Amino acid sequence: MTSQSPATNPAAGSAKSMDAIMALCKRRGFVYQASEIYGGINGFWDYGPLGSQLKKNLRDAWWQDMVLRPCWGKTGPGGREVRCVPVETCIIQHPKVWAASGHVGGFNDPMMDCKESKRRYRADHLRYVKTTDPSEGRMFAFVEGDADTFEEALKRLGKYVKRTLGEGDLEIITDAKPDGQFLARVVGPHAKEAGTLTEPRAFNLMFKTYVGATATDDDVAYLRPETAQGVFVQFKNVVDTTRVKVPFGIGNVGKSFRNEVTPRNFTFRSREFEQMELEFFCHPDESMEWFTFWREFRMAWWESLGLAGENLRLYDTPKKDLAHYSQAGSDVEYRFPFTYPGFGELEGVAHRGNFDLTQHQQHSGAKMEYNDTERGELLPNGQRRGERYLPHCIEPAAGLDRGVLAVLCEAYTKDESRPSPEFMKIHPRLAPIKAAVFPLVAKDGMPEIAHKLHDELLRRFWREGLVESDDKQTIGKRYARMDEAGCPYCFTIDSDTLKDQTVTVRDRDTGGQQRIAISHAAAFLSDKLGL
Repeated sequence: MTSQSPATNPAAGSAKSMDAIMALCKRRGFVYQASEIYGGINGFWDYGPLGSQLKKNLRDAWWQDMVLRPCWGKTGPGGREVRCVPVETCIIQHPKVWAASGHVGGFNDPMMDCKESKRRYRADHLRYVKTTDPSEGRMFAFVEGDADTFEEALKRLGKYVKRTLGEGDLEIITDAKPDGQFLARVVGPHAKEAGTLTEPRAFNLMFKTYVGATATDDDVAYLRPETAQGVFVQFKNVVDTTRVKVPFGIGNVGKSFRNEVTPRNFTFRSREFEQMELEFFCHPDESMEWFTFWREFRMAWWESLGLAGENLRLYDTPKKDLAHYSQAGSDVEYRFPFTYPGFGELEGVAHRGNFDLTQHQQHSGAKMEYNDTERGELLPNGQRRGERYLPHCIEPAAGLDRGVLAVLCEAYTKDESRPSPEFMKIHPRLAPIKAAVFPLVAKDGMPEIAHKLHDELLRRFWREGLVESDDKQTIGKRYARMDEAGCPYCFTIDSDTLKDQTVTVRDRDTGGQQRIAISHAAAFLSDKLGL
């Protein structure tokens, strides 16, 4: 038994209020609860007008920087070109794909049920708090990272021992083996009596469905739990139908599904989510160099989108925690409000070796080896004999929904000195609204000039995001609405515009204003957006 470290203590303070962030997301149309009018469905979220555009902008940024112009045009180890191609694979694959990948037999989480509350928990997510006095043997369970269940556990523990408890009186157990004897002393997170939690049992996280009309056991299929396997089973087709040569990557973006036992923390752990994954294939001898290259680039990429600073870190996975087939792994982690002061995974960069291609070759009988004509013995005619091998794979796999959530959390800023104390400092590249055009008042020809400028900016920047126009309410309230939406620049048409053809440009982050010629507005915005 070990005490929980401060880095994972759910009672630790938070720099930002998750409740405030969620409230703003609902109020401004970033994220809604799915099926909300029917009471919602746990683990599923919809994106509103601003959220869907923000998500698209992040997806497009990944696509541009990982597939179309990989790594911003930088070269890889040994000056090698970084080349990647895209695929789009089906959500439902042949069931044997998941048998070969190990998901049917091994994609299981330990599950515990509460016989009293009828709730279900992942065993590896439960923690237990007790006093340091051995005679006070009762323990109270809580869900790791859930401050509400932790506070409730502390409250009930204090009531049970009938005394005020200080930090020195508490022990938090993180590595329990919850057998029957242990659980007899435990009160579940939502139970009143001890001993109501069952021992852990395996629970497969894949959603089952049926293909065809009969819906028998012979027709069982699964919603994919990851996008990666679709890439591996199409590896040979990509090699045979394109001019790619190892090293190269295959990028895939799409929805995945996992029947999480305890979805929680807003969109962080959901049952339906979107992934942005690259499978980068290389020669085994060069694989560690490419692993280092990708882990460093992926960290730099998130930093370039505004997540730079103490809330972002690169964490190397200890060897004991690696998957059995993995040779190395690193996570790009972000300090979310609900993990503060600890971190939550944003993206994993994994050295998968040739495990996946080997498995699919063995299970399908298809030859997955790559014929590398640039390697092998040099022949008298000056050509190489060639070398056949199963490439190793480096996998940078990012969660798109987690990325959006990290951007929202990082962007949320509160400044009580401003007329509107809440605003979203979303990086201009990702901001769903790139600019807004306002007439100061809805008269004196100002709306007509604003309409003309709005049309000009919309024609120029429609690929980058939305351009808003609004003449309702006071100018201060319109600025506040754009601040909460994360719009970086507002252009205001006022009485001076009528005289000298200049406009006021307001900066979201500083609230500062400057005047520029209305004819320079598009160039000004293009420069600020880095286009």
